[in-house]
Amino acid sequence: MTRLIAIGTLAALFFSSTFVLNRAMSLQGGHWAWTASLRFGFMLIFLIALLLITQGKKALADVKDIFLKHWLFWILAGSIGFGIFYSLITFSSQYAAGWVVATTWQTTILATPIVLIFFGRKVPTKGLLLTGVIFIGIILVNIEHAALTSLRDVLFSALPVLIAAFAYPIGNQLVWEARVGQNLRIPKIDHPILENGFARVLLLTLGSLPFWTALLLFSSPPAPSSGQLLSTALVALLSGVIATTLFLYARHLCLQPYEIAAVDATQSMEVVFSLLGEIIFLGGKLPGIIGLTGVALTIIGLVAYMRIQAN
Repeated sequence: MTRLIAIGTLAALFFSSTFVLNRAMSLQGGHWAWTASLRFGFMLIFLIALLLITQGKKALADVKDIFLKHWLFWILAGSIGFGIFYSLITFSSQYAAGWVVATTWQTTILATPIVLIFFGRKVPTKGLLLTGVIFIGIILVNIEHAALTSLRDVLFSALPVLIAAFAYPIGNQLVWEARVGQNLRIPKIDHPILENGFARVLLLTLGSLPFWTALLLFSSPPAPSSGQLLSTALVALLSGVIATTLFLYARHLCLQPYEIAAVDATQSMEVVFSLLGEIIFLGGKLPGIIGLTGVALTIIGLVAYMRIQAN
């Protein structure tokens, strides 16, 4: 369990770059649709190169074969777990600071048990009371955000994140279920290449490409700036490749639902890392007493939740 939590926390550090850089791009006028879709375009390039360097041409051939054999599954999992999730996260960054989005994003901890139940998995009831503490913390953060901006900005930042908080674990759980092969509605995908984290992320990225194409056609955003291209490439490397691979690797090591819940809970550290990053790199200020109380309750609730689930 200690190993799983350590890997998850390291993933949270790299994931936090998403919230800081997305906020920076929104402040510079970058369109959210490009911020989202460019990340996965760069991820595709990085992942192909990494898999080729580390595993050789056969690994890429295996990924191609698995994708073509189960293309509908990968498009579904990629569109939900990467497409819906990240497009809504980038949209929300137009209306709230990175640390606010990161804190609200912790509702994924509350969403995970619901997702597991939906897939027919048993979820331990211990620690459920702490989810209320986490939720109160998230509400306090958004109350402070509303006081500083408007109700409209809160709704446009919070509601998309709440939907994204369900989309991400659904996409990840689809992959987990396919590997385990116990769900009759999901194809069993049993291949050694799925043991490779880069390969799993590449398959989900390939599956998300139709979603990004449709998003750009629908939104018709103006051309991205060179700064947005550079920033999205950095997000793709730090969060899309490194963090996602670490996170899915930790989830892949899980054998029980409570271990999955514990790994997902490590993402609470994104709040701390995002707040520090925004202060250091974007000249942000510490939140007020209500916001700090909300952050503290969220982190305390998540840490306590992890400890209970691990015992």
